[in-house]
Amino acid sequence: MLNGPFDTLNDGYPDWHPAPYLFQGMVRLFLYREITGQSYRQLTQFPELADAFGLDRIPDESVLSRTWRHRFDDAGREFIATAAHYVVKEIHDRNLSVPAARPKEEVLTPEKDHGEFSETEETECGEDFADEQIHRTTRLARNYGFEGFDSGRAQNTSYDDTRFFELQTFMGMVGCGTAQGAARFQFRRGEEYGPHGDTHLRAVKQFEPNDLIDGLDVASDRLLSALASEVSFRRPVTAAIDITTVPYYGDVEGMPMVSGLSSEDRAFKFATLSIVGRNIPLVLAVEPVRESSAWDDNPPNQVHRVVRRLVRRAKEHVPIETVLCDREFDSMRVFQTLSNLGVNYLIPKRITRTEREVIETMADDNCEVAVESAVVDVESGSHPMRFLYVPSTKSDGTTVFATNLRVGPDEAESFCRRYSRRWQIENEYKSIKNDFLAKTSSKDYRVRLFYFVFAVLLYNIWRLTDFLLKAGIEDEIDYAPVLTAGECVELVCGEFIPPD
Repeated sequence: MLNGPFDTLNDGYPDWHPAPYLFQGMVRLFLYREITGQSYRQLTQFPELADAFGLDRIPDESVLSRTWRHRFDDAGREFIATAAHYVVKEIHDRNLSVPAARPKEEVLTPEKDHGEFSETEETECGEDFADEQIHRTTRLARNYGFEGFDSGRAQNTSYDDTRFFELQTFMGMVGCGTAQGAARFQFRRGEEYGPHGDTHLRAVKQFEPNDLIDGLDVASDRLLSALASEVSFRRPVTAAIDITTVPYYGDVEGMPMVSGLSSEDRAFKFATLSIVGRNIPLVLAVEPVRESSAWDDNPPNQVHRVVRRLVRRAKEHVPIETVLCDREFDSMRVFQTLSNLGVNYLIPKRITRTEREVIETMADDNCEVAVESAVVDVESGSHPMRFLYVPSTKSDGTTVFATNLRVGPDEAESFCRRYSRRWQIENEYKSIKNDFLAKTSSKDYRVRLFYFVFAVLLYNIWRLTDFLLKAGIEDEIDYAPVLTAGECVELVCGEFIPPD
């Protein structure tokens, strides 16, 4: 079960720590992790678990990752996973009240439902892939991802851009701010090796916002080129567009990119377009969102323009068949914009008086599904479209979707099930912000945008690495990742940092 003595694990624990004591505590910790489905980072956020498991403290993410892969052999990992999954099944079969337990579907292995996995679900990468293969694939993905970014700084500077990328990756891995992250990085690598926190921030500010967006476009193109020969990557793709927020708690004076309606609800907003469905999930485009708030003179945000920019960028890399959006994008201008771009759309519609009248008529006629034809007619063009009234999957009511495809009543309900593919983007945001986004309190939007774009880039590298690892051994690529986010970030750092 054990690969080597635990008392030699000096990353997070002293050499004198008793091996049996540490081993028992780590077994309990990994059992808990398998039962709850938590990521390594989530475990580090609950220091009170240390007492419960008989540990002095919870190790950091990199220690947890290496311990699982190198200190437990195949039999040990299988024992822990099997025991934990048995507990999960018993919890659900007996209807026990254990809110922290993961869903039962996540531990049923014979036929995994693609719709049940979260972005942060973790499986044992060491069971199917040798460490050298993982490192080689990660190196390939990293090389495809970072070359599009150039700060434009002088060649004779103390640190090249790669050193700052390395530090940024480290900060995302350990989940800390710039000053603390730089200090911890220097402690690990030496004071001369890593830049100070203020030096890092000055370098980050050299990346102009437009250059960052263009750099991500270059990275997206290069990442997709690595998939050109992979038959399991399906084209054209289904894409999802959404807007995510990164909270902001500081003074809003002079902060035009901060959005919100009150002092309790302030945030930076970023729109993204991502590949979803049974395909490799990648973020193809990012667009900063600038909208009017109580403290600025910004014009109202015109969401159809955000959609246009995202789709145009993404179509430069891959053909898009269908775009899925949420109700925030329920707009005739958005519908026409997508039609003008030559893509199909499926977007849930807000329920207004008109929709309520149709739903009441359906109830009187004892009808569960209805299709209404309509025409979008705005200044930028017009096109025929349909409103699909189908049973809600979340309640006993009716949901209304808008689409520009010809869909009849007999196929409307099955067609609208495609919208469930959009759930992936919510888990994508969760992973980007929890697993890859470094913390910062900076008021400079260049810093905020760099941190978010870099987190997206790390997410894409993780997903490409995971895809390439599985592509060689599976006929049908499973959506659930086999390489954890924490392991991938550690490996990316490892490819930057030469071995001691």
